[in-house]
Amino acid sequence: MGQRQRPLRSAEWFGTADKNGFMYRSWMKNQGIPDHEFQGKPIIGICNTWSELTPCNAHFRKLAEHVKKGILEAGGYPVEFPVFSNGESNLRPTAMFTRNLASMDVEEAIRGNPIDAVVLLVGCDKTTPALLMGAASCDIPTIVVTGGPMLNGKHEGKDIGSGTVVWKLSEQVKAGEISLHDFMAAEAGMSRSAGTCNTMGTASTMACMAESLGVSLPHNAAIPAVDSRRYVLAHLSGNRIVEMVNEDLRLSKILTKKAFDNAIRTNAAIGGSTNAVIHLKAIAGRIGVDLTLDDWSRVGRGTPTVVDLQPSGRFLMEEFYYAGGLPAVLKRLGEADRLPFKDALTVNGKTLWENVQDAPLYNDEVIRPLDNPLTADGGICVVRGNLAPNGAVLKPSAATAELMQHRGRAVVFEDFDDYKARINDPDLDVEANDILVMKHCGPRGYHGMAEVGNMGLPPKILAQGITDMVRISDARMSGTAYGTVVLHVAPEAAAGGPLAAVRNGDWIELDCESGRLHLDISDEELASRLAESDPTAASTLIASQGGYRQLYIERVLQADEGCDFDFLVGCRGADVPRHSH
Repeated sequence: MGQRQRPLRSAEWFGTADKNGFMYRSWMKNQGIPDHEFQGKPIIGICNTWSELTPCNAHFRKLAEHVKKGILEAGGYPVEFPVFSNGESNLRPTAMFTRNLASMDVEEAIRGNPIDAVVLLVGCDKTTPALLMGAASCDIPTIVVTGGPMLNGKHEGKDIGSGTVVWKLSEQVKAGEISLHDFMAAEAGMSRSAGTCNTMGTASTMACMAESLGVSLPHNAAIPAVDSRRYVLAHLSGNRIVEMVNEDLRLSKILTKKAFDNAIRTNAAIGGSTNAVIHLKAIAGRIGVDLTLDDWSRVGRGTPTVVDLQPSGRFLMEEFYYAGGLPAVLKRLGEADRLPFKDALTVNGKTLWENVQDAPLYNDEVIRPLDNPLTADGGICVVRGNLAPNGAVLKPSAATAELMQHRGRAVVFEDFDDYKARINDPDLDVEANDILVMKHCGPRGYHGMAEVGNMGLPPKILAQGITDMVRISDARMSGTAYGTVVLHVAPEAAAGGPLAAVRNGDWIELDCESGRLHLDISDEELASRLAESDPTAASTLIASQGGYRQLYIERVLQADEGCDFDFLVGCRGADVPRHSH
């Protein structure tokens, strides 16, 4: 065990023989805790997002028990506490709406309690960024333990991917290719065990982001949820967090600009979710690292996607782990001198390269060689223009190559309700080369920026055998989704962005290679249209009803800024608050 570098934070509660020390210890002892546990041992918080309403994280009670074993073994004392659990599958209007709320819960729980370090139990999409955001604002020793992906789905004797199969079969129903019975038959086979989506959706992406950032132990990202090695990793993480307290290894020493560059490059290599763009920006903002959309172009572009996973490719997270997991990907990048900063520090005290340089790689089909990639350039494509002055993003590995340079006529939906009401109309004026445009689905407009950007195609187009069209919105899309989808248009329509001015029949140009997204009207016409109406009215009306929605709509930043609240950006530290008595 390393030499402790500074006094324990928890000693400010438990380390005195006065009235306050008496009270803090006495009430804790009603749980059967013996006195010696308060005598100079690091108190390790286990921040648990367990909830039966978050199926991805429903096994976290057992996971926490293994973390506790590791903490006790290393000479610390574990204290488990719950925080708001962002369950992607059930929360409406979207779990993104409460990501910032969860981060506030985490931050204040850490700062206000006798905690020297924290283990973050994360899994479902927004739980990873939310907990990292809250912990980053406190900057204490922190380690991430992910719950892991669920087992491969099974349907008609084949593997199916969670999320991805829903979008695929839903389109096939609309096209008349399969029956509703066939569609419903896949439901029971998609989610066969505890764990997160088994595709390279947002949950798996953010688990990979955590590992590439260095805030988790190697292999954290891919071990299946029900594999015994997941619990071994939890135990070892409990061991390690106690050592991190003694070494004073805080998040600010790990979450550096170098670490974020490594994560951006990794996201391209794995074909990661576009949601990572927003979440990494928010995490960086909390720790004080300047991260912009330009960094995604600078670091990510030109990087081949080598992980052949759905929705971009063929396989699922089980195969990814058996092929070598993220260490094998990082090794492959490093050997080709494509890992930006091999010397970036990680939570086990070693550099990222020291952790992966000897990593085995078992399957060249799942983790492909760089000279035989799934997509030659898998870096998130950032586009700008008069339609998206502050940027928008597209995921090349999930797009149709021929559509990434495209000019088409706009078919406009004013909001998601308008889209749902008209998309199946056989009289909808739409052709295969058109561009579907949806407004008012950004942070303010669909408070929380729901994953509705991967608009399903009109049945009349699907019936022609067409499976992809360019789609543009200020929304997000699930990491399990696919298609040539331009997302996160900033500023959003509900904030007065140019997207609000698009009309049916306008011509739009998309050119991913040059990073251009252009609405073919004059600046004068654009200004005139925006002046004709108030695109912010609807969200302002919702905000007037009060509650958390008002706070969200009034204080949320735009997509290019990470959708954090403006007052939460920054690291406030974990100075010990004043006594409660």
